[in-house]
Amino acid sequence: MRKIWILALVALIFAGAQPAAAQPASPGGNVAGALAPTKDDRVFGKPDAPITIIEYASLTCSHCANFATEVLPKLKEKWIDSGKAKLIVRDFPLDEAALRAAMVARCAPPERFYAVFDGFLQAQSGWVVERGWQAKLKGVAALLGVKGPQFDGCLADKKLEDQVAQSRLTAATQLGVNSTPTFFINGKKLEGAPTVEAFEKLLSGLAEKS
Repeated sequence: MRKIWILALVALIFAGAQPAAAQPASPGGNVAGALAPTKDDRVFGKPDAPITIIEYASLTCSHCANFATEVLPKLKEKWIDSGKAKLIVRDFPLDEAALRAAMVARCAPPERFYAVFDGFLQAQSGWVVERGWQAKLKGVAALLGVKGPQFDGCLADKKLEDQVAQSRLTAATQLGVNSTPTFFINGKKLEGAPTVEAFEKLLSGLAEKS
């Protein structure tokens, strides 16, 4: 049954639709379990950092790109580089282009994931277009080190496709995620705009308690 749901979700993403069954108004299920670390997670920062920031993101989301360029560098400087916090990005693709780009990023070696992921966000305006995004995505991927046969192999990986789709399905059904970016910091959802000030307030409060 879960496999059928994943395939249905992939089909809806391709169609640009938002599956009603995957978007409850509030979380349902095991929230702590849904946020627990998995073997598929890629950690940005020190793995033993006491504060964990989980971001659900779509590579075609302009707000995600803004976070990556305007907010994350400041968080990295003060919180991540110092070992106080770590970031885990999880996939919540909003459309087929985002799904395919996420697959390419996940297909790269684990140590290259964030370089490829951020590279796609930085170059978003160059490949997120109404027509011809496939060719443009392939061109950007090549610049990021995922070239030719490797790129094609990434997109043909059905297991990887299911993994990315399952990430969205789990976030929607168990955590109530319905937009990107959505953040959870040590299990607490960040409400409101993900500004530097909002992160600073929440992170400082957690640091004082630790």
